[in-house]
Amino acid sequence: MKEKIQKIVDEKINPALGTHGGSCELVDVTSENVVQVKLKGACGGCPGALITLKGFVLETLKAEVPEITDVEAV
Repeated sequence: MKEKIQKIVDEKINPALGTHGGSCELVDVTSENVVQVKLKGACGGCPGALITLKGFVLETLKAEVPEITDVEAV
């Protein structure tokens, strides 16, 4: 599952975040199917980071990997 998530991060999430000067690094996937990521660049300190995390990153991942339960910044 981690490889599939990494592919989504590389091909869908990072290109979109890159348009705003940010990126997302996959850190881990827990046994509870929680995806742990690190928001980098402009996204790391952005006041809207939580919206990006839950509204964009989580929804993009769940669209292709429905068993994901949540995403969290670490």
